[in-house]
Amino acid sequence: MYKKITWAAMALLLTVSAAHADLEPWTDYESSEAVWLLTTIKVKSNMGDAYLEGLRNTWIPGNKVAQELGQIESWSIFRSQFPNSGDFNLLLVVKLAKTEDMAPNKARYDAFMQKFTKKMADETTEYAQKNYPAMREITGDYMLREITIK
Repeated sequence: MYKKITWAAMALLLTVSAAHADLEPWTDYESSEAVWLLTTIKVKSNMGDAYLEGLRNTWIPGNKVAQELGQIESWSIFRSQFPNSGDFNLLLVVKLAKTEDMAPNKARYDAFMQKFTKKMADETTEYAQKNYPAMREITGDYMLREITIK
């Protein structure tokens, strides 16, 4: 009987603790206005450097132009030191100041295309379509916000 009462008391205590632990947004934590677009990629064995070379000629130039124009805040590439473990081994990350920066905008598009040029866009698309399928698989896309606990 004593064990049943003890277990019941512990269950009640856990329930009360869980209910009390709920955090309130803007009171207990804040979400950033900035958003990070994160793409997880599984680069195939022995293709890591070839894929990075491709990014140097396709993904990076476009991000540099977007950053120069103030359309993105930053971009990063992260590679796992354990390339054959898990569902992905490379991350492509782009930081935007706010969600609205993802919305279609003709003025931003025109400014980007004026600097990046249609020729460069066509060349990067052709390279990516021809080479990337043999090098990698995109395993996920995420939109993240930084959480600051108060």
